[in-house]
Amino acid sequence: MKAETTASGASVAESPDSRAGARAELRLMRSLMIGIFILMTVAALYFARAFFMPVILAFLLALTLTPIVRFLRKRGISEVVSATLLVLLSVFVFASAGYLLSGPVIDLINNSSSIGLRLTERLAPFKRPLESIMEISHQLEALTETAQEPGVQKVAVAPSGVLSTAASNILSAGTSITIVFVLSLFLLASGTLFYEKIVQSFPNFTEKKRALRVVYDVEQEISHYLLTVALINAGLGTVIGLGLWGLGMPNPMVWGAAAALLNFLPYVGALITILLVTVIALISFDTISYALLAPAFVLLCDIVEGQFVTPTVVGRRLEINAVAIFIAIAFWSWLWGFVGALMAVPLLVVIKVFCDHFDGLSHVGNFLAAQQTMAIDDEAAESNHKSAA
Repeated sequence: MKAETTASGASVAESPDSRAGARAELRLMRSLMIGIFILMTVAALYFARAFFMPVILAFLLALTLTPIVRFLRKRGISEVVSATLLVLLSVFVFASAGYLLSGPVIDLINNSSSIGLRLTERLAPFKRPLESIMEISHQLEALTETAQEPGVQKVAVAPSGVLSTAASNILSAGTSITIVFVLSLFLLASGTLFYEKIVQSFPNFTEKKRALRVVYDVEQEISHYLLTVALINAGLGTVIGLGLWGLGMPNPMVWGAAAALLNFLPYVGALITILLVTVIALISFDTISYALLAPAFVLLCDIVEGQFVTPTVVGRRLEINAVAIFIAIAFWSWLWGFVGALMAVPLLVVIKVFCDHFDGLSHVGNFLAAQQTMAIDDEAAESNHKSAA
């Protein structure tokens, strides 16, 4: 039994209760430190989002293009050449898409009021059952206005400095986009230098080998996932755009690009795409029955992609449960807006893959995993046990 020496030289035995209390205090202190660290990290991500957002986007873009760089390196093309070509191609694709889509998108924004009026006219037959409710709402609003004090006046503050704010936002967006592409170029062109620096930070050979294995496994899984999902979303957007073009939808290229971009938001993105296509189809076609063909086609494409294509190509091991996805989308959209919402699921996959490689974080990866994945793992373990028996 451990003993504790007092100032007089006497030895006093430690009681089990004191040791249990010390361990409880250590656990409490560790939990408090972890909580403080998480809060400080969230605060840093929020207040320094102008720095962290382009940096994380650059890492995600670099991870997406890493399999292509690795494939070209095996064919004798250096990382510098392949990274430069891929980043320039990415810039060209994004710039071309922005230029081609800017016109139709601006027209939709300018015609938003007329779109609302035409949608109201088309939905007028379905509005009659709600007229009584709308009338009650107007009466309550009138009572509220008459109940206000006669001396109180409503003051409207006109926005000032609109042009300067818009110029500042454009300059900030341009700076962030430049950081994303330049940093991703350096990450891709550096090859294995980044991994070598990580391995060199560990003292002995065993830890170096384990760190190298973990880093390579995480990088390969995440890069494969991001590239595959990006290609699947691009294919989904192409199919939806061609299908809507065949149905006679106006600006089908816009809706195909929107479907490809919003599909990075599982469930939520597909719902937004279907609602937008439904609104435009209702005001574009003569009959409601024909107008509903467009959102039905989009829904069919989303079902095929979500239930068959992605699980088959990507695999179910990296599936995330729906609760974690919605929480991540809500958190990152609050933190960084729409761009944060688009990065929510890729970042969640990064966290899950990283946690799966460490025993101390396996419970976090288990929480993030989908139930289907856990069932598949259990069935595989049971079959292996039966075969071994």
